[in-house]
Amino acid sequence: VVADLGERDAGYLRGMVRLARWNAIAGRGLLMFGVGPLSWAAGTSALGLAKILENMEIGHNVMHGQYDWMNDETLDSQTYEWDNVCDADDWRHSHNFLHHTFTNILGKDRDVGYGVLRVADAQEWSPKHAIQPISNAVLSLAFQWGVGLHDLDLANPDNFATPEARRRLLARSRPFLRKAGRQLFKDYVFFPAIALGNAPRVLLGNLAANLARNVWSNVIIFCGHFPEGTRVFSEEETANETRGEWYLRQMEGSANIEGSRWFHILSGHLSHQIEHHLYPDLPAPRYAEIAPRVRAICEKYGVRYNTGSFWKQYGSVLGDLVRRALPATPERAALAAA
Repeated sequence: VVADLGERDAGYLRGMVRLARWNAIAGRGLLMFGVGPLSWAAGTSALGLAKILENMEIGHNVMHGQYDWMNDETLDSQTYEWDNVCDADDWRHSHNFLHHTFTNILGKDRDVGYGVLRVADAQEWSPKHAIQPISNAVLSLAFQWGVGLHDLDLANPDNFATPEARRRLLARSRPFLRKAGRQLFKDYVFFPAIALGNAPRVLLGNLAANLARNVWSNVIIFCGHFPEGTRVFSEEETANETRGEWYLRQMEGSANIEGSRWFHILSGHLSHQIEHHLYPDLPAPRYAEIAPRVRAICEKYGVRYNTGSFWKQYGSVLGDLVRRALPATPERAALAAA
């Protein structure tokens, strides 16, 4: 597959960039110049689609280095900046390095529960988990903010322990604060201001488009990491991990979602989360080509290839969040094991 990369892949990505841009132009135009609820709904939908495509199929994959071989300055993994409040350099550290290196290792991969949710029985229960069905809904609606703050590790008390630690945290926060400020100004000040009398509908449309992108990206990511059957790992069992065991951890800690071609596109092809974790720098549209071979290897060696419909995977995520909101008991542990 790698040897076959070429113009087809480059053309596909550039087509997605054009599609996202034209949807953004159409969406903002309908919000600024339209009249009535239908044009507002159409404009909001087009802008939401643009944001989803830019974040999921373009930004996430570009920043993984999937298209660096194109030598296109506008699509370079180290300089690309995406359309949400998360600073791209922060993302490259928290996601590309920490998450993809230490996938599902408790104490190392902060994506396991994002500091607020108990998504595995091995996580120690605390009182904050009692309201995690509500916490999850809030995180979903505000997901770009959770992602933006993620690399700052605000749940770590050491970051607030001394004046010097707080100064370091403030300095470390500046890229996020600058990026978030630009995003807030763009969507909630600049575009409403130039819409003049249509400012309220533009502001509400931008807010709705951002919320739609937040919820969609949250749901796709949770379906790829937390459905029933995905594993978490301890630092002790991965201390002397071989390269082969690293690949095994990626397969056992990830899950796929089945769907149509456009479902895969809108998910950024993270519907093939297993293949993505095995080959994060392979252009994502190619994951469907290698999936049958990955599945065959799993079947050959008795490794579960965790895949299912959207509702099956997300339903298990939501069900487990409710179950794990309660403290572990021997009875519940036995039920979960069964």
